[in-house]
Amino acid sequence: MPRIGELFRFGAVGGTAFLVDLALYNLLLGQDLETLSAKAVSTTIATTIAFLGNRFWTWRDAGDHAGMARQYTTFFVLNLIGLGISLACLAISHYGLGSVWAPAQSRLADNIAGLGVGTALGTLFRFWSYRRYVFRVDAAPAEQSPASQ
Repeated sequence: MPRIGELFRFGAVGGTAFLVDLALYNLLLGQDLETLSAKAVSTTIATTIAFLGNRFWTWRDAGDHAGMARQYTTFFVLNLIGLGISLACLAISHYGLGSVWAPAQSRLADNIAGLGVGTALGTLFRFWSYRRYVFRVDAAPAEQSPASQ
């Protein structure tokens, strides 16, 4: 079971990245950038902020931090999967449901689908995958048996 402090830090970092994503996404939509492109750009920037916060605060004591390039690459790949989850929710709502029900193409509907539902599902995936693959939180080492000494 993850520690309470770890969940708090993950939530604070994620909340900050979410606010950056939300503000930037809506700013880009206001500049007439296409819906999925705006989401991709805002998520990429929010991802970098989340990586730095998680690496240097949430899981600062977890595992070996020597391979920052490897960590960032793994983090970014996992975030691409998270972005795919968010974009899928947005595309289903905006283009799928929106093709038969015009209100699903509104800015409010896009925010609910992409930032609400997509972020919630992506966050579950991200917490699990960061802990498992990027910032490994190793269990206490097993005791050595007399045969292995």
